[in-house]
Amino acid sequence: MGYFQPGSITEALTILDEQELRVVAGCTDFFPSQPMGNQCRAILDITRIDGLRGIEETDEGWRIGAATTWTDVIRAPLPPAFDALKQAAREVGSIQIQNAGTLAGNLCNASPAADGVPPLLALETVVEIASAAGSRHVPLAAFITGVRTTDLRAGEMVTALHIPRGAGEGTSAFLKLGSRKYLVISIAMVAANLRMDGDRIAGLRLAVGACSPVALRLPAMERALEGQRIDALDTPDDAWFAPLSPLTDVRGSADYRLTSVAELCIRAIRQAADAGA
Repeated sequence: MGYFQPGSITEALTILDEQELRVVAGCTDFFPSQPMGNQCRAILDITRIDGLRGIEETDEGWRIGAATTWTDVIRAPLPPAFDALKQAAREVGSIQIQNAGTLAGNLCNASPAADGVPPLLALETVVEIASAAGSRHVPLAAFITGVRTTDLRAGEMVTALHIPRGAGEGTSAFLKLGSRKYLVISIAMVAANLRMDGDRIAGLRLAVGACSPVALRLPAMERALEGQRIDALDTPDDAWFAPLSPLTDVRGSADYRLTSVAELCIRAIRQAADAGA
């Protein structure tokens, strides 16, 4: 096994340009995925690169470095629009996993049940990707392309996540349904970011995970509920969930997931509204 631990982004990108490596930080997904008894593939450890860990507020919004952990997010002084992300962070495994695992790693692992993806989608996150040839920015909605697949190309690595200033307005909530309270893979989960005008919804972003190969926003529901009163929210229209394609597995049937998501969406909206009351 080859092991590289560069001290700068430039050094890391030079190494990636010369050979194929798996970029890692906390390794909370990487090591469990390795076949039993097989030699571990060559890795590039980014945990000692200056500037890749931490959350920075800028004029444009917020920058989350690729080596930023879930615990970093939980402890960071962030506006209420990030509450859903903090709530999701507390659902990621045990405290030990939260101390080591990273947000960027959660995205690159590209699991349909990744807890971090719905709240980051609802925050309109943009993924910063770098290579020896330069850098590019990809909306999170286009970054994860399928189950365990992303838009990363040979020689590239994620260097940061960017949340635009406008997405930091309002309140938010995250709800996760599982077969038990702790250390559970989601049956369904919802993140809601909400802006209110009095008692009416002025802006809404909803993202659903574990109900399709890739977590998705629900634009039809977002549009339909804009201008509605929170206390008048009714049974969701089935057509709002048409983008979803839940599967049936040991954790739940497709029908159960769809029924659950409809209820979770309403609860998440109301929870976000209560947070701003």
